[in-house]
Amino acid sequence: MWGPWLGVVIPGVVGAIGYFALQLSDASWSGPVGLIGGYFGAPTLLAVGAPFGDRSIYPLAIAAAGVMWLLIGVLASRRATRNPVATWADYWRHYFWMLGGIWLGVAVGLVVATVKIGSGIVDW
Repeated sequence: MWGPWLGVVIPGVVGAIGYFALQLSDASWSGPVGLIGGYFGAPTLLAVGAPFGDRSIYPLAIAAAGVMWLLIGVLASRRATRNPVATWADYWRHYFWMLGGIWLGVAVGLVVATVKIGSGIVDW
């Protein structure tokens, strides 16, 4: 019952940190934190070309990411409950493996974009 919704919590918090870093601060750290937090919270932003793409598609990409994280939660809960004595540790083990794979893909995408575009994507 809670598994699918818990799948949205961690990326939601990371995405919220990124969003609030961009909205509440003009410091030099807010750009990289906002971009990376946004990508890890909503990996579908990469598919729509954020931050250079059409901004009107961003809400759709964020909604698609929410559905994706919800489905990851469903999949983790299904895999965890294959064991008749499933615990929350089983759920989190399956969830973190999937989360790690998605975040690794995002990191690779950021590295490729930085190499292709130059240091302008994440300016430390």
